[in-house]
Amino acid sequence: MGSIAADGDKPHAVCMPFPAQGHVTPMLKLAKILHHRGFHITFVNTEFNHRRLLRSRGAAALDGLPGFRFAAIPDGLPPSDADATQDVPPLCRSTRETCLPHFSRLLADLNANASPESPPVTCVVADDVMSFAVDAAREFRVPCALFWTASVCGYMGYRYYRSFLDKGIFPLKEEQLTNGFLDAPVDWTPGMSKHLRLKDFPSFFRATDPDEYMFHFALHVTERLAEADAAVLNTFDELEPEALDAMRAMLPPSVSIHTIGPLGFLAEQVVPKGSPLDALGSNLWKEDDSCFGWLDGKPPRSVVFVNYGSVTVMTNEELVEFAWGLANSGHDFLWIVRPDLIHGDAAVLPPEFMESVGGRGLLASWCPQEAVLRHEAVGVFLTHSGWNSTVESLCGGVPMLCWPFFAEQQTNRRYSCTEWGVAMEIDDDVRRDAVEAKIREAMGGDKGREMRRQAGEWKETGLRATRPGGRAHASLDALVADVLLSGGKAR
Repeated sequence: MGSIAADGDKPHAVCMPFPAQGHVTPMLKLAKILHHRGFHITFVNTEFNHRRLLRSRGAAALDGLPGFRFAAIPDGLPPSDADATQDVPPLCRSTRETCLPHFSRLLADLNANASPESPPVTCVVADDVMSFAVDAAREFRVPCALFWTASVCGYMGYRYYRSFLDKGIFPLKEEQLTNGFLDAPVDWTPGMSKHLRLKDFPSFFRATDPDEYMFHFALHVTERLAEADAAVLNTFDELEPEALDAMRAMLPPSVSIHTIGPLGFLAEQVVPKGSPLDALGSNLWKEDDSCFGWLDGKPPRSVVFVNYGSVTVMTNEELVEFAWGLANSGHDFLWIVRPDLIHGDAAVLPPEFMESVGGRGLLASWCPQEAVLRHEAVGVFLTHSGWNSTVESLCGGVPMLCWPFFAEQQTNRRYSCTEWGVAMEIDDDVRRDAVEAKIREAMGGDKGREMRRQAGEWKETGLRATRPGGRAHASLDALVADVLLSGGKAR
């Protein structure tokens, strides 16, 4: 569907992601889709990420297009020009405590300066982690859709934090962190996998402090979804049916739920390839495209792709164990080593490592991950199990080896392994022998072949959902017509 109104009557959606790479990327895709559907878009970054985007993508990167503008608000943290992911807990606290007045002022300024080129604000689409946007939208009497950019199973895991409190599981006792307590099976969370263990729930409950900020923050923002006009989800019904049913039962009828995933496939269907809109990018690190020439020279499904996402940090000891596991597997590999991958230091790989792999391995600082996962040379993905990475791997038909870091990545890992049949776990206590064995099995064993078959089936299911006439299109139509163009609902 094309333009929905004459320019003078255009609806105006203000889109605001949580200021981390894994949230900015899907929100920009959604904003592009809405722009193509006839919306004027104001895309709101934090000033810190605004500067990072200009550095990574060039001085003209945020000039925007007709009807697609970029704006920025402070995040409340001390000024910094570091080219690194901000520490998540302080960022969550600061956005929650300081951003609402800045965001409200931006909405007021957009309305005060409205013109045919920039009409008044008619709706807000914000990341659920920036749930204060609901308050701003109510102030301006416009509808607010909250975009939960993670998995639905992850959302449900956070919502069961309330039960963790009621059952006395949280806070943990010190010995429970190491005595096997976290391996206990969990059978009292309706709508979630029957294969879950305590350690598969989002990681913020692993604390002995009853005031652990991220535990209470996660519970706060997920419960606030009940106050929005709509919940937008980057998933498809066939992937998480029980979790979706449980989410629908948990939210009030006033909150419509819209599954518009896989968002990468939907954006490709809607946004014209090669258009100026398509060219708007969101990578906060400068991309290295040289890896594609290297991949082009490799046989199909012969390369291990390694990327731990935009937030994961590890020790240099863990890095070295992964390195020797990769080297000893005998397989070619493409390894993304971010400048800030090692906590508080630079990554240092032993000189003999690169000598030993002799051209079988390529290290890059950042890459267009979605395109890499679609490349026929990639055979398996060693991942932190963030939701974007998980969905992009499914869309590429690529099986996974999972080493989660934090938040709901542990939940995604368990679902990938036990519900979707596309992954194997790498132990938290990473050892090179285990990494080598898992890579060998994933690339050439019976388990690896079955994982690849399952991943291919999920890819086809995702494609069906996002083709014209599929569920994602119908859900998008309903989001636009029934929520974003509704003019606001009485609360």
